[in-house]
Amino acid sequence: MATTLDKVDVVTVGVGWTGGIIAAECAKEGLKVVGLERGQERSTEDYSMVHDEYRYAIRYELMQDLSKETITFRNSRDQKALPMRQLGSFLLGEGLGGAGTHWNGQNWRFLPYDFEIKSMTDAKYGENKLPAEYTLQDWGITYDELEPYFDKFEKTAGISGEDKNPFWGKRSSDYPTPPMKKTPLLSKFETATSNLGYTPFMMPSANLSEAYENPDGQQIAACQYCGFCERFGCEYGAKTSPEITVVPAARATGNYDIRFNANVVEVMKEGDRVTGVRFIDTVTFEEFIQPAEVVVLTSYVMNNAKLLMVSEIGQMYDPETGEGSLGKNYAYQILPGASGFFDDQMNVFMGAGALGMTIDDFNGDSFDHSDLDFVHGASISMTQTGSRPIASNPLPPDTPSWGADFKKASIENYTRTLSVGGQGASMPHRDNYLSLDETYKDVYGVPLLQLTYNFTDQDRALHKYLTERAVEIMEEMGAKTVVGRAPISDYDIVPYQTTHNTGGTIMGGDPATSVVNNYLQHWDMENLFVVGAGNFAHNGGYNPTGTVGALAYRCAEGIIKYSQDGGSLV
Repeated sequence: MATTLDKVDVVTVGVGWTGGIIAAECAKEGLKVVGLERGQERSTEDYSMVHDEYRYAIRYELMQDLSKETITFRNSRDQKALPMRQLGSFLLGEGLGGAGTHWNGQNWRFLPYDFEIKSMTDAKYGENKLPAEYTLQDWGITYDELEPYFDKFEKTAGISGEDKNPFWGKRSSDYPTPPMKKTPLLSKFETATSNLGYTPFMMPSANLSEAYENPDGQQIAACQYCGFCERFGCEYGAKTSPEITVVPAARATGNYDIRFNANVVEVMKEGDRVTGVRFIDTVTFEEFIQPAEVVVLTSYVMNNAKLLMVSEIGQMYDPETGEGSLGKNYAYQILPGASGFFDDQMNVFMGAGALGMTIDDFNGDSFDHSDLDFVHGASISMTQTGSRPIASNPLPPDTPSWGADFKKASIENYTRTLSVGGQGASMPHRDNYLSLDETYKDVYGVPLLQLTYNFTDQDRALHKYLTERAVEIMEEMGAKTVVGRAPISDYDIVPYQTTHNTGGTIMGGDPATSVVNNYLQHWDMENLFVVGAGNFAHNGGYNPTGTVGALAYRCAEGIIKYSQDGGSLV
């Protein structure tokens, strides 16, 4: 028998960047907010011993426990989907801060082209640039409309950067803090790309270049360049994360509470409104109902989609007919690039998660695609994130996989190897989607989410083209041996690639082709909001966090408006 708790104005499912932003903005307006987080509480003090590569980067201390909940995967509809038994291609965060705790801190705004990609591509290249099976669509919002929310997120996070990229959208103000240190390694990339006629610039970073106080009065420290960012929390409080910014801001209002170890299994509904959520205490397995005037799904891409599916809210996407939108347009990323082996030793073991330089000359529609068999592109970067010894063992081609020669090459090349990599955009395809598995369930008896995904011809063509560009850059940098990344074939969920999953709860201007409107308000349930990278109608050439943060501020504004006036916001 479930225990019904006191009703609140707003309940969020998950307390990461999106849940924290929603909570802070709504609580400051006097709304009573409860955040339900299925993981545990944590803060900067918990990371004093975080420089343990094996514990955090190999055994995934901060990640989801797949023995309790996982996903099933297949490449195509004619295959049997099987569960992920250990984390591989992507890493699902858990606990206060979510993936915002263990991220690298690379913070981008998607390009103006991204938000109107269908319209802009058709206008420039014709409607048949990509075959019909690519389900490309606009987002229902423009870059200019979203720009104030980008600006607000960057000021909350204190992002360090420089406005020297000629290809991105116009900014209403400069970055709050200056760019990070330009190291000798980054200068090598800068010189090479400049020689090739490109425009390098310092990567926008949430590893702050200097101490900063954000508009809510939260203090963020300066980066120490220790080289332990992705998969780790920051013991200095210098990598901006929800637990040092928006969560304290929400708590300071007195209008916000968090309940930990609270795994939401259903969104409750009556007619065309939601009434709250049902959750299970992960320690005691007690069941609770949290009533709320507004429900906001703020958990990871996979879980937001799953909760809508198991709660039977919205029309499931059918790849046979193309009808329905829930689960549609799942997209990932490709990772073209090249490695270079040098004679000189370099301090590759020092760095930070977002210490890097980038070119956007091959991102979005910055270059002509008329004679190319793909659209979009990638940001191409060299990052100095810190080469940790367990996971970093770069070796030239034809090196034996064991023995004395293997050991000698490992020692020789550890400090003599650099990589240039691209985050390749992923276009949606009718056969790449999310659904519910008919066989497997989680520890709470809820069906697992099923991922059907494979790389496409678009992905393979883009990967090949961009790898060739990366090889050219590495050769210009003076490497004695250059190795381009191998061509991609079928997607494999086993090796780690990137945690930049998008789609499944896409936004748009048409209820027939999207799950939520441009305030992230559900088309079918006006007091339900769904916010995260699942709203992306395709994946771009950047990390998603900056765009997710902007959407969260847009969503918060919508929730406040709805709480005052009710009704549809568009």
